[in-house]
Amino acid sequence: MRLTHDPAPVGQDVVVIGAPYDGGTSYRPGARFGPRQIRCESGLIHGVGIDRGPGVFDLLSVVDGGDIDLTPFNQHIAIATAQDHLSRLLADNAALLMLGGDHSLTLSALRAVHAKHGPVAVLHLDAHSDTNPAMIGGEFHHGTPFRHAIEEGLVQADAMVQLGIRGHNPRPDSLDYARGHGVRVVTADEFADLGTARTADLIRARIGDRPVYVSVDIDVVDPAFAPGTGTPAPGGLTSREVLALLRTVGDLDPVGFDVMEVSPLYDHAGITCVLATEIGAELLYQYARAHRKKEENQ
Repeated sequence: MRLTHDPAPVGQDVVVIGAPYDGGTSYRPGARFGPRQIRCESGLIHGVGIDRGPGVFDLLSVVDGGDIDLTPFNQHIAIATAQDHLSRLLADNAALLMLGGDHSLTLSALRAVHAKHGPVAVLHLDAHSDTNPAMIGGEFHHGTPFRHAIEEGLVQADAMVQLGIRGHNPRPDSLDYARGHGVRVVTADEFADLGTARTADLIRARIGDRPVYVSVDIDVVDPAFAPGTGTPAPGGLTSREVLALLRTVGDLDPVGFDVMEVSPLYDHAGITCVLATEIGAELLYQYARAHRKKEENQ
């Protein structure tokens, strides 16, 4: 987004950080190249969003913190390295926007956010619940982060909304874990029945004024709009629906974000990376809106 590159940021409202890693993928690899290509397409973002008023970078101090140096060979080392890097970022700055990279690294971010804020609410947009157990020797694959987060007490499961869930799962009971711990699972079919406005009301009611981490797996979007991902699932949300739902974030208390699972190797004309960029820009604006509202109420 033409931001200043600062590898050692201090005092920023939000730091954009790349996480080039796909050692937790289970099907098509390539998400390690996501941050690079998202940045390439993000040069499109400039000026002021329609009907938004001030530009987001007139409201927030934001820098690009570069990429975390992550090993492609060991899941445990990668998770620990990312956690350490993100914890140091949050010690010196208010919030982060992580560009993935596969979804396993959201566990690292949630550990870092928990160290600063305690257990947080979660808004999770994804085709998959990512509450699966370890499989085939992969303790930290990209289908596990929210199961680990619940078990480690990093999140408030009863203040967690998973939205857009659909497709094929390893077992017929794959959603039992999330639902059994109080997570509100909104499948893609249920969302189609509810519509954007009623789903936004559900999100606000479930999360309330708790600090919230927002995680967007790009495969929440139908592959017609976002083909560049490792585990595409037909029947997903449109680009417009996802962006409309994310406008709810400004009514909450966001403390961190990620946009994960962008795999440029399968992208056509860069449309997935363009969408990921727009999602990142929307999240930044909603962060500014939320915290401006908080300052006005103090």
